[in-house]
Amino acid sequence: MTPFRVGLLGHGTVGGALHELIDARADAIEATTGMRPEISGVLTRSRGEFADIVERSDLVVELIGGLEPAREYILHAMRAGRHVVTANKQVLAEHGEELYEAAREAGVQLRFEAAVGGVVPVIRVIHETLAAAHIDRVHGIVNGTTNFILTEMTRTGMGYAEALAQAQELGFAEADPSDDVSGRDAAAKMAIIARLAFNARVTIDEVAYEGIERITADDIEYAKELGLSLKLLGTAERLDGGVSVRVHPAFLYGSHPLAAVNGSFNAVTIESPAITEITLSGPGAGGSQTASAVLGDVISAMIPPTTLPAPAVETPLVPDVRSAFYLSLEVADEPGVLAQVAEILGLQGVSVKSVVQKGLGEDARLAMVVHPVLESRFMAAVHLIGQLPFLRSAPRPIRVIEETFEE
Repeated sequence: MTPFRVGLLGHGTVGGALHELIDARADAIEATTGMRPEISGVLTRSRGEFADIVERSDLVVELIGGLEPAREYILHAMRAGRHVVTANKQVLAEHGEELYEAAREAGVQLRFEAAVGGVVPVIRVIHETLAAAHIDRVHGIVNGTTNFILTEMTRTGMGYAEALAQAQELGFAEADPSDDVSGRDAAAKMAIIARLAFNARVTIDEVAYEGIERITADDIEYAKELGLSLKLLGTAERLDGGVSVRVHPAFLYGSHPLAAVNGSFNAVTIESPAITEITLSGPGAGGSQTASAVLGDVISAMIPPTTLPAPAVETPLVPDVRSAFYLSLEVADEPGVLAQVAEILGLQGVSVKSVVQKGLGEDARLAMVVHPVLESRFMAAVHLIGQLPFLRSAPRPIRVIEETFEE
């Protein structure tokens, strides 16, 4: 037997599941690779010494999360000649270039499949399987917490706060869910995806993101009447000689491949002229699922050659993109309301595709979908509409993805 020593940093839900999985699958991995993985040391707040674990390991798995000391641990391990596997999206989204360069210089592997999409193999597919394809766009549902909340709001008609409380009770949301519901978690993942898909240097600070906190049950109900479903969607795409990376709530038509991805599942749609479009989906979270993705990276690192992202090419980020939009307006029930709204939209070059009018008196509402337009022009119109005297609350715009991929 040739042992392959794995040092484990962190022994929480995922770390514990990985430890069990390595013990359970060691025979099968040895039969495939000729080497037998074994845990050579574990680091927790009360157990183990980092330097000793690195010294006794061929590969280090980082599962402690956060920026520091995770970043320093990863750099130290690679500079000591150890391969590294991590599920840490934050450190990759903020310090990816530094880590990739350190891995190149040390001639070791840095693998991070579990950082994006849980068990969904989006990193491997973009970076390896589709390495020869010219990827134009990636759409992703990459946060299971928000997808569960929006699914429950759609399924039951409950409000955002109630759906969030249910997600927390069932373990789909943390006690402090801010990174998830604000869109920041998904933004970190989309920065990583954009780096691999387009070879563009993108950090989380360059990703525009919005969350789901302002979504109402009314938004979802009206959207149903327009044939739409709501997802927190990440988009990375080539556009006008640059790239655009963003995260925001978006309505999808029923035939879009991501429209039926519900619950805590994640999914990613990849578009390229060479392949047209493929969609990957699966559980986005969970100890055993994430541990499976981590172990897959460990096995890949056991079998050379090294695979790392190529050095980044400076690529401009495109700040203003075209999109269709849904717009929800709570208005006074009086003559001329729709005409004034339509006039403002028209002056900004915004064309209305469909309108639903609901309620009377204090319950009067307008919900509409507009044809694709530059975001800056639409938001200028929304700003003007928000100043009209008959508005009872601020306008609520939500993007609409028009692609359906129908044959």
